[in-house]
Amino acid sequence: MTGELVREAPFESFKSRVKRRLGPWGVFLEGFLRNPVMVGSIVPSSRFTINKMLSRVNWDECKLFVEYGPGVGTFCRPVLSRLRRDGMLIVIDTNPMFIDYLNATIADSRFVAVLGSAADVEAIVRAHGHDHADYVLSGLPFSTLPDGVGPAIASATHRVLRPGGAFLVYQFTSRARAFMARHFARIDNAMEFINVPPCFLYWGWKEEA
Repeated sequence: MTGELVREAPFESFKSRVKRRLGPWGVFLEGFLRNPVMVGSIVPSSRFTINKMLSRVNWDECKLFVEYGPGVGTFCRPVLSRLRRDGMLIVIDTNPMFIDYLNATIADSRFVAVLGSAADVEAIVRAHGHDHADYVLSGLPFSTLPDGVGPAIASATHRVLRPGGAFLVYQFTSRARAFMARHFARIDNAMEFINVPPCFLYWGWKEEA
């Protein structure tokens, strides 16, 4: 046993040095390698994807923005830079490594990182003092999620959104649209080619009351 610990120690030390050298990308890479089904991509989204995805948000009316699968915060900082002073950003991830990293690197009173499932978004939103969300963003790979999880997330998202709010989804296949179409009658779409890989962008709008 002692010999195993001695052999593992240099490897752990090497891995820590690599992570420090690579910074956020190193954390993101490790998260992908540990759970590729939930992370979906080995490379964070480009700034072009971020800007295009967030361009349709009415920030003046956004009090609560929710993100599923924030990773190392690629979208978190751009969202916070646009979010009103009395707004809140709740991010939800099943990976404790990402949650710990975000809590250690984002110091903003409007930011809340929750370890949990996106399917529980309604309970999470209520637990933080809100009745609904204005916008929900997701980069979760719907096509590779376990059976039933994708539809459950889409359904819960539609319920938690306010009328006129939107579900913002970026994916590397077009299959996510089918999950969204069961609940959102209006879905706008676009492509962003300056991304690795190029991705599909969707905005599913909840009907007005």
